[in-house]
Parts: sequence; C-alpha cells; structure tokens
Amino acid sequence: MTDAKKILVVEDSKSYLFVLSETLRGAGFVVATAGDGQEGLDAVATEKPDLILLDITMPKMDGITVSKKLKESGSKIPIIFLTNMSDLKHVSEAMETSTDYIVKADTSVEDIIIKVKEKLIKIYGKN
Repeated sequence: MTDAKKILVVEDSKSYLFVLSETLRGAGFVVATAGDGQEGLDAVATEKPDLILLDITMPKMDGITVSKKLKESGSKIPIIFLTNMSDLKHVSEAMETSTDYIVKADTSVEDIIIKVKEKLIKIYGKN
C-alpha cells in the first residue's frame, strides 16, 4: 500500500509497543517505533511520521517534553498521547501541545486504531 500513513509509536513498555505496532501494521499502517522519549524525538527526524502515538511517562525524556520540543521546532505532526490512570495529572500539561489522549487501561488496542484512523481522516482527508 503506497498511500499508507506512517505512525510513530513511542512507548517504553516493550510488550505494549509490540502489540500496538503489530495491530497498526495489520490495519495497513507503516509503523516506526521508539522505546523512550529521546529515541522518539530522533525518530521523528528520520522517519517523518504522519502521526505520533506518544506515551507520557518514559525514561530519558517524557512525552510532554518530546511534544514541547517538537512544537518549538515548528513540527505540525499530530500527536495522540498514551497515558496510564496515574498520569492523568499530566494530561492538562500535555494538552498544551495536543488535544488527544488515550488512557491505555480503559482503551482496547482496536479502539486506539479507530482513534488513529479518525484523527488521520480529520487532518489529511480520506486516502
């Protein structure tokens, strides 16, 4: 599929990263992955994703810092934050750079795929 959108998944939980990235691939997306915030920031430059799924709490650099650095650099790549229930206190800070977040514990991987598709259609239109 040459029109496939590229999704960068930045997530420090290896098992969740694997399940999410494989499900995205199965849904027809091209997927790049990163295991921490710094890797994610570096991957944005090399992978040029159409959308980023970004965990908030990660080693080396948290997702909020990654999103702020991207915004400062002029990036317009849409971000959907991935958070845990305990991260909800960070959501208001995360909303400074993105209006979308998903509570991982409350959302199935299939529902995340639906949210990704809806966001891409809203931004890029239908392919």
